[in-house]
Formats: sequence, structure tokens, C-alpha cells
Amino acid sequence: MGQPVLKDTIAGATVVTLPGKPPEVVSLPAATSKPLGAKLAGWAKAAMVNLLPPLITVALILLFWQLAAHGPQSSLPTPTKIWEEAKDLIVEPFYWAGSQDIGLGWRILVSLQRVAIGFSLAAVVGVLLGALVGQSVWAMRGLDPVFQVLRTVPPLAWLPLSLAAFRDSQPSAIFVIFITAIWPIIINTAVGIRNIPQDYRNVAKVLRLNQVEFFFKIMVPSAAPYIFTGLRIGVGLSWLAIVAAEMLTGGVGIGFFIWDAWNSSRLSDIIVALVYIGVVGFLLDRLVALLGHVVTRGTATH
Repeated sequence: MGQPVLKDTIAGATVVTLPGKPPEVVSLPAATSKPLGAKLAGWAKAAMVNLLPPLITVALILLFWQLAAHGPQSSLPTPTKIWEEAKDLIVEPFYWAGSQDIGLGWRILVSLQRVAIGFSLAAVVGVLLGALVGQSVWAMRGLDPVFQVLRTVPPLAWLPLSLAAFRDSQPSAIFVIFITAIWPIIINTAVGIRNIPQDYRNVAKVLRLNQVEFFFKIMVPSAAPYIFTGLRIGVGLSWLAIVAAEMLTGGVGIGFFIWDAWNSSRLSDIIVALVYIGVVGFLLDRLVALLGHVVTRGTATH
């Protein structure tokens, strides 16, 4: 059996002491940083790993699309034909030639403004109602069945009622966004509140926290991963709802542009608009996910 060895670290050096022998100082090797070339190579490798697979996938889809839609009997335009017919929409998204003759970038911004208002209202009201349902047994028994029924109603089914109530397309579209996004926020928040550990509740009682302090210091931080999961679902549903609502309410949003392009048989414009919608929806989801990652310090559900 070997003799015990005592080690200690003093000022960056390791002191080794053997029984019956004087201490020996063993210097640690100096920390070396990677050269700039190695760092750039690592970043390039990470970019290739993350970007190359989707780029290859998109290229294969476009190639298959080009071959499948190529021919006189095809009713859909090929990617090359889309580029020829809708090049201006792609390369100039922010052109302005009149109140209705504007680029897709401006139309996206108009739709995003409506989504921002409706989704923000849904986030505030949804978190508060979800906290109430999750914290109170009586509120859960009274409100949860109602929420479960209302959340199954399709978004566009609310549009006639909102038009009758507000008599204007702008608040009607915002209401459709609100009523569409609020349900996943309420449900996920309530689940998160109900899953708060009992130890946290006991600490709140010991500290004698009032309801407001308990909400901000215990409930919201503990349920934050669930809340941001509901927010991610809600923002995706909001973007879906606004596009469908604008098709019926009109205006200059991206939804009305698609409907107008369909009436004018501009299929290439519709396909370009769909790509814009998909990219913006993806960015909205990533933005909420990033915010949740920062707020919850990486514990949010992905």
C-alpha cells in the first residue's frame, strides 16, 4: 500500500509533501490560449455543421421541385420561373410605390405590429389567469373546463364576432390573435404553478411573503420554463392567425397580399410570400426561445 501524499496549491504552484521528506514545489504549466487561426477554424467547422445540412436539404428540394414542375401540364411554377416572375419581391422587399404597391417587407412589418399587440396582451392576461388557475383549486375547477372548450374553437371562427363587436378590421384582427394565443399560455402557466415544489411554498410561509411577493419571487421564477413553452406555442399560433385573418379583413398585411395574389393568379408571388412567412415565423420562435433561455438560465423547455 503506497504512502500518503499531501498536495496543496500556492500561487499557481503545486506543493507535494511526502512523509519523511521536505516539501517539493512543482510548477504548473502556463495556460496556453488557442491561436486565432485555430479559433477561426473551430468557428468555420461549427458553421459548416449547422448550416451545411439545411442548405443541402433546400438544394435537393429545389432540384426535385424543378424537375417535377417542369413541363407544359404542370400547374405550379418552377423555382426558375418564380425567380423570373417575382424577382422584385425577393431583391427589393422594402420598395414603396404607393399605399398598396409596397414590398413584402413593409407588409410583414404591418402584420408583425398586429401580432405584437395581440400577443403581448395574451401573454399578460394568460400568465395572470394561468397563475390563478394553478394556485387556486376552486379557480381550476371553475375555469379549466371553460378554457378547455374555448381553446378548441378555430381562430377564424372568432372573426365574425370580433367584427360585429369592434366594427373595424384592425382591432378585430388583434382580438383573433389574442384569443388564439392565450390558451397555451394559460395551460402551460397553470401546469408550471401546480408543479412548484412544496419546499418553495414552505420557504414563502417562513418568510411571510404576501401574494404579490410570492408571485414575483416564487411563482414566476419556478414556472418560467413552462411559461416560455406556452409563449413559444402562442407566438406561433399568433403568426398563423394573423395571416388567415388578414385574408378576410383586408389591409396591407401579408395575408391580404396572398389573397389578392390568388385573385390575380400570381402563384409565384404567393410562393415567395409563403417563404417570407415561414422565415419570420421561425425567427419569432427563436426570439422567444432565446428570451426564455436568458430568463430561465438555460432551464426552459426546448
